[in-house]
Formats: sequence, C-alpha cells, structure tokens
Amino acid sequence: MSTKHEKILQYIESLPVGDKISVRQIAKEMQVSEGTAYRAIKEAENRRLVSSIERVGTIRIEKKKKENIERLTFAEIVNIVDGQVLGGKAGLHKTLTKFVIGAMQLDDMMRYTDAGSLLIVGNRIQAHQNALKAGAAVLITGGFDTTEENKRLADELELPIISSSYDTFTVATMINRAIYDQLIKKDILLIEDIYIPMEETATLRNTDSIADFQNLNMKTSHGAFPVLTHTNKLVGMVTVKDVIGKEDHEPIDKVMTKNPISGSMKTSVASAGHRMIWEGIDLLPIVNDDGILQGVISRQDVLKALQHAQRQPQHGETIDDLVKSEMKVMGEEDVVVEFTVTPQMTNHYGAISYGAFTTLLAEVGAFALKRRKRGDAVAENMTIYFIKPIQMESVLTVVPHILDMSRKFVKMDFDIFNGNTLVGKAMMMFQLLER
Repeated sequence: MSTKHEKILQYIESLPVGDKISVRQIAKEMQVSEGTAYRAIKEAENRRLVSSIERVGTIRIEKKKKENIERLTFAEIVNIVDGQVLGGKAGLHKTLTKFVIGAMQLDDMMRYTDAGSLLIVGNRIQAHQNALKAGAAVLITGGFDTTEENKRLADELELPIISSSYDTFTVATMINRAIYDQLIKKDILLIEDIYIPMEETATLRNTDSIADFQNLNMKTSHGAFPVLTHTNKLVGMVTVKDVIGKEDHEPIDKVMTKNPISGSMKTSVASAGHRMIWEGIDLLPIVNDDGILQGVISRQDVLKALQHAQRQPQHGETIDDLVKSEMKVMGEEDVVVEFTVTPQMTNHYGAISYGAFTTLLAEVGAFALKRRKRGDAVAENMTIYFIKPIQMESVLTVVPHILDMSRKFVKMDFDIFNGNTLVGKAMMMFQLLER
C-alpha cells in the first residue's frame, strides 16, 4: 500500500505538463491536510516534477532524464535570475535548447534565434517581437519592460517573456552556473542508475521454508535473497550461511536476518559501496519510503560502476576535480606529488582551505595505494597534527609514507613541504575496497 505522500506524488506526476497546482487544490483533491500537501509539493520540487515561481505559482514541468546536455525549463530560468513573468505564463513548463545573447544587429540576432531558444536582450522592443515570432522565449535584462502587444503575442504563442533586474553578463553567468551544477549532479552515480529492478530480482516470501531457499539457490546460484511479505515489503535477508545445518522444513523467517540494511534510489553508489564493505554484505536491497522492495545491487555492480565512472570525462568541475588537475606525480617507485595552490582553493585569508588540503591528502594517499597495486580505497579518518598557513600559488610537495598495511586497512603518514619548509603533517587510515 502506498502512503498518502506517495499517492500525492503519483497524482502530481500524472498531471499534464504545464498544469498549475496549489497546496489548497491538492489538499481538496486528495482529501489530505494542507501540511501533507505542502510537504508532497516540496518533494515534487526536489524531484524536479514541478517548479514554484513567485507571483506565478507552482507549475508541473517536464521530468528530465539524464542526458548528455542538461536542459532547463523556462520556469527554472525565472527562479535562477529572480525574474518576473511579463507574458506567456502558459509556456513556462517548456524546456530551452540554447540561449542566445542579443548583443548584435537585429538581423544578425535573428540568424541565431530559432524555436526553443531563449533570447537574452535589453530593451529592444523589435527584437522581443521577432524572437517570439521565431518561436523563442525572451529574457529582458536590466529590469526593462516590453509593449502590451508583445505581452499579448507571448500569451498567444505560449512563449514566456521574463524580465530580470540583472545585466546580460550576470544573467548568462547565472544560467551557465545552473547548467554546470546540474552536470555535476548528473555525474554523481546514484543507485537508481545501476540497480537490478524487482522484476529481475530473485526473492523469497516470509512464509517460505529452507527447502524453497535451496531450490532458488540451485536455480539462480545466488547466495543471498531478500525476504518479502505478500505486499512486497522487505522483512529480512537470508544467505547460504544462515541455512547451513538447518532442516529443509524449517521456516525462512526463523533463520533470516530481520530488519536488514537497505538503500534507497537516491543513495550515491560510492556511499552504498562503502557501507556494504564496512558491514560485510554482498547484496543490498533497495526500498522506497514504505519499505517496499524496488530491486537490489551487488558488491560487483558497485565496484564495476565506480571503476567505469573514474574513466568518464567530467563535465562540471568539483573541488576534487580542481585538486586532481593541479597534482603532478614526481616519484617512480615511491610516490611524491607536487601541487600548486590555485585561488579557488583558498579561504578568505588567502591561505589554502581545509577542504582543499584534506582532499589533496586523500587523493595522494589513494594514488599511492593504486601504485602499490592495492586497488581502490576509501578514507576512514584523518588527523592533521601540524599545519602552517599555506598561501595561494605556493607549490607544495606531498610525501606519503605507508606505516602499516593489512588485508583491509592501511595507515599512512604525510609530510607536506613548501620548498624546504615543513608546512603540514597528517595521518590517515584507508579502508581497502575488496574485489
């Protein structure tokens, strides 16, 4: 059974793109309190099913799948640039394919402006009209207005005219930043990208016996299965170890692990992999908010996905990418890394930020372990027990020393030099990801 929250989300998803919704309307339609309706609308916004705009309302927008280029809806543009909608509200749910900056003669501007574009331009009334007629929406910068005739045309063609008080350069930068942030989000692998769906997952019921486990084990050669109720709610996990020495007639629910560890679709693959290794489990069940099984992921799926992700070209740069790009490996056998502190990595005092510093150590340590053929590793803890302020554009030398190594853990010490001066010392513990 779905909860009220899930039912409201399903209802919102079933609405036609472009429909307006409100807390009051959802509460009345679904016979729930306004508080419940408000929480569901906020969740729908997080899932990018709707977009709320000041002075316009909440609009059902197209849910965008992961693709090579991130698209934004005009509704999202309004929020990014703190805009005001002058006309064409009915088209806010549409997505734009590109944006054009109108800093040229009118005829030249129209050569670049086609259907689905967004023309970013100042108070050039004729350009507004020509863009609408070409099937493009208009974003007027500098807080300027347009004619009533253009507003009527925008309503008729369902193409938004948006006014923002920011200048053209700022608006273009803000839109670029939003696309960039979405590319970074898109690059992060989530469980929903790699999980094996419920239909392809071998499961047992809590009313089954150990004989049913043995049959399923022979048929699939899997060593672990989720245990479900008749409504597909996850109640346990059962593995080969659990049934050793047990009689065939014994019920599954007597030997299974109750309340097993599970993940959700929005958990990152890296986080799920770390948890699986830490807890020593090979199969992680994936459930929704009501505990209903959606599918599973295996440890092999996680490791394969993480290795594949490391080989992909990155689109949006994170701090980790910036740090990696400044690292130069000097040593052949023993790893020594040279690193330049760029302005983006500094705090407001102009010294390297703690975030960039710890990222640097984690990256150098992981690289040193790879060089020792120990595969991938996750940082478990870090102690920085000596650090001096390190100014921007300093060139650092990082020297890692492996102090102790077991099958699962590595203890590493770091010396950080600026020229011949020792500027930092730290110790880290890494957990090795088993294959």
